[in-house]
Amino acid sequence: MCEMSEEYRESAPKGSPPPRVLVSLLPMPQNPGQKCVKCKEGLPVVVIRAGDAFCRDCFKALYVHKFRAMLGKNRLIFPGEKVLLAWSGGPSSSSMVWQVLEGLSRDSAKRLRFVPGVIYVDEGATCGQSPEDRAKTLAEVKLVLQTTGFPWHIVALEEVFSLPPSVLRCSAQEPLGTESAYKAAVDSFLQQQHALGADGVERQSQHCAQDPHSPAGPPTTAQTQAMSRLFDSVKTLTAKEELLQTLRTHLILHVARNHGYSKVMTGDSCTRLAIKLMTSLALGRGAFLAWDTGFSDERHGDVVVVRPMREHTLKEVAFYNRLFAVPSVCTPALDTKAPEKASIHRLMETFILRLQAQFPSTVSTVYRTSEKLVKAPRDGCVAGPRCLLCMCTLDVDTADSATAFGAQTSHLPQMQPPVTQAGVAAGPCCCAGMGGGPGCYRGEDPRAQVMEQLCYGCRVNMKDLPEVLPGSFWVSVPTMRFPRATAEQEVQEYLLGDSEDEARTSES
Repeated sequence: MCEMSEEYRESAPKGSPPPRVLVSLLPMPQNPGQKCVKCKEGLPVVVIRAGDAFCRDCFKALYVHKFRAMLGKNRLIFPGEKVLLAWSGGPSSSSMVWQVLEGLSRDSAKRLRFVPGVIYVDEGATCGQSPEDRAKTLAEVKLVLQTTGFPWHIVALEEVFSLPPSVLRCSAQEPLGTESAYKAAVDSFLQQQHALGADGVERQSQHCAQDPHSPAGPPTTAQTQAMSRLFDSVKTLTAKEELLQTLRTHLILHVARNHGYSKVMTGDSCTRLAIKLMTSLALGRGAFLAWDTGFSDERHGDVVVVRPMREHTLKEVAFYNRLFAVPSVCTPALDTKAPEKASIHRLMETFILRLQAQFPSTVSTVYRTSEKLVKAPRDGCVAGPRCLLCMCTLDVDTADSATAFGAQTSHLPQMQPPVTQAGVAAGPCCCAGMGGGPGCYRGEDPRAQVMEQLCYGCRVNMKDLPEVLPGSFWVSVPTMRFPRATAEQEVQEYLLGDSEDEARTSES
C-alpha cells in the first residue's frame, strides 16, 4: 500500500544485471556508505522514515520492542490468562501471531506469560467464493495454524445465524486489575512455574499445543445462500463492510466466551487505525472513537479487545514479514478491486495513504490524536442503554438535542418503553400465546423496534439494509431490552418515595 508509492532510490540503468530480490523489494539508502542509525556498524537494509535506515538485527529489535512495550505499558493481560488471537490471514494479524509465537519461545529474553489461541473466520460467502476456493483457502489456513502449535478455531461466518440471543446483551464487566494486583499475579505465576520446573512447563505447553479445536464442519448450502442473499441485498459497500465487521465481532466474542478466553487480540496497525478513525468520523461514530481505535475496548463486558500492533505502520509490517518470512494467506475481501470511491472506507484509505506519500507524518499525526481520546462519559450522564449492534452506550439526552441523533431520539425518554394514552406501558406482550394484552408489540414493525435501539452510526447503516437481519438472535430483539424497563416502571408505581415515607412515619 503506502510502501509501494514511496520511492527511495532511482531505477537501475538499462543493461545492468538484475538486482537481488531483497534489494528490489526493500528501499535501500541512497548513500552507499551509510550505516545503521542504531548500531552504527551494520549495513542498512530498511528505511522506515527519511533518514532512519536500520540493519536487519536492529530493525527486528525495534519491531519486537514496540510489541512488547505496548503490552507491558498497559498491563491488561495477566499471567496465565487465555487470549484469543483474531487472525485474518493478512500481514498485520500474521505478524501479531508470530510476535506471540516468538515471545513464548524458550529463547526469548522476556517470555510472554499468557495462554494464546487463534481464531480464523471464513468469510468466503460474503464475496461470492465457490466451495472449491473456500476449501483451498481453508487448507492453507490449517497448514499455517498447525505450524504455530497454538489451539486454533476455524469458524464460518454463516454461524452467526445460529448465535444465541445472549450475544446482544452486555455481560457484567469485571473490574480492571490494579498495578499491585498485576504484580501479585506475576509473582504467583512465577512461583507456580518454579514449582512445576522446566519439564512441567514444557509438558503443559505441549498439552495446550496438542489440543486444537477443529471446525464443527462446513456450513450448509442453505446457510451459505442466506449469507450471500443478505450481503447482495445491502445497497452500499459501506454498509456491507460495517455489517461484516459487526457480524465478525459477535462471532469472535461468542467463540471466546465459549472457550474461556477473557481477551481478544486483533492485528490493527497504526495505519489501519488512522484510517479507521477518519472513517468512523465520517460514519457518525465520533462518540465511540476511544473504543474503536484505543488499545483496549471494554464495551463487551466480560471479554476485552486489545490492539497490541497499534504502534506498527503497514510499511514496517510489510518489511518485517518479508525479511523474516512470516507466512500469510491471501484471501479476497468485499472491497477487492473496488474503485476508490466505492465506499467511505476505500475513500478514506486512499486519502490517508496518498497524503502519507506526500507528508510522511500524516499517519502518526492522526494516530497520536486518537491516543488523546478518553472513554469517560459526559458530565452528568450515567451509563444508559447500549446499541444492539456495536454495544456502545447510547448518548440519549433529551435535554440536549443539538445533534442529529439527539433530535431523532428526543421522543425516547432514556429508551423507556412508549406509553399508551391510557397510561399503560406499551412493553412487549408478557402473555404470548394467550391472546396478547394491552401494549403488545406484536402488531408493530420489528424494524422500527430495532432502529430505536441503535446508535446513530448503526442506524444510518441499517437504512441500507432491506429488512431486519436474519438469525435466531434477532427474532427476540424487541423483547430483549424493554422488559426490564417495563418492570422497573411498573414496580416504581408501588414504591414509596422519601417524602411519603416520612409523612407516614410522622402520622404513626
